[in-house]
Amino acid sequence: MVNTVLGVGTGVFVIAAVWIVALVLCMVLLRAAGSVKLGIIPIFLLALTISLALGFFPRTPETRPAFKEREIVDSLFIARYVLLALV
Repeated sequence: MVNTVLGVGTGVFVIAAVWIVALVLCMVLLRAAGSVKLGIIPIFLLALTISLALGFFPRTPETRPAFKEREIVDSLFIARYVLLALV
């Protein structure tokens, strides 16, 4: 979780920005006359679709592995073969 601000990731800010823009566009379209007001419906559905896509398909997993598996390394490999050669 490197890209966090106040413990919140980038996706939350993207979703908030999408809904703020959708809300502003809906308020602007409410002031319009005639059938232009119906433009609110596709804007709302687009914001909903973007939010659901970002929610259901996150870029990173929610949980990270708690520990790294230990790797067994023989650090005395060369010394053992030198000792074996001398014996």
